[in-house]
Amino acid sequence: MKLAPSILSADLADLAGAVALCEEGGADLVHFDVMDGHFVPNLTFGIPVLAALRRRTRMPLDVHLMVEDPDRLLDGYLEAGADRVAVHWEAAVHLDRTLARIRQAGAAAGVVLNPATPVELLDGILECLDFVLLMSVNPGFSGQPFLPYTLEKARWLRRRITERRLAVEIEMDGGLGPATIRQAVAAGVDVCVAGSAVFGTPDPVAAMNELRRIALGETV
Repeated sequence: MKLAPSILSADLADLAGAVALCEEGGADLVHFDVMDGHFVPNLTFGIPVLAALRRRTRMPLDVHLMVEDPDRLLDGYLEAGADRVAVHWEAAVHLDRTLARIRQAGAAAGVVLNPATPVELLDGILECLDFVLLMSVNPGFSGQPFLPYTLEKARWLRRRITERRLAVEIEMDGGLGPATIRQAVAAGVDVCVAGSAVFGTPDPVAAMNELRRIALGETV
C-alpha cells in the first residue's frame, strides 16, 4: 500500500512544510489537487505552486486535475514537474489522446472517476492506463464522509486488472482515515490518498504511521 497525503488539507501558508512532513512520515507520494472553479466549485493550486514544490522535494508529485478541458492545462503541469497526472473521465473529451500526451512527457497517466460514474466504462481503455483514481467522495471539498459503495468499484477493477495481467494501480481519494483505509486496501486499492486524516491531526507524521499500520492490518 502506498500513502499519498493530500496537501489540500495542509496549512496553505506553509506547503513546503507540509511536503517536509510527508517526507518525514515516509509518504510515498504527495497528492496535489487542482481545481478550476468550473468542474468543481473551488479554486486551488496553479502551475507555479507545483513548480515551487518541485524545487523543494524529490518525492513523486501526484497531480489530480479537477478541471474542465484538461488538455488546456496539461502541458503546464507536466513541465512544472508532475510525476503522475490523472484527468477526469467526465471532463476529458479525447481521453486516449490526453493519456498519450501524459505518457509521452514521461509521467504516469491516470483516469479519475466520480463516485456515480460506472467503473465499467474503463474496460476498453485499461491497457492505456498506469493508474485509476476512484473518488470515494464527490470531488471539490475536503473532509467529506466516505461513500462505501465505491469499494465495489475497486473490487471490480481489481478483478479486471488481475484477469488481464495489467500493471495498473488503483488509487482512492476521499474520506480515507483510520475507520476506512483498511476496507479500501482489502478491496484492492494500492494508493490511498488521505487529507484531513493526516493534516487535520495534531501530529501528521504520527497519523501517517498509524494509517499505514491500520491499512496493512498490523497490530501494536
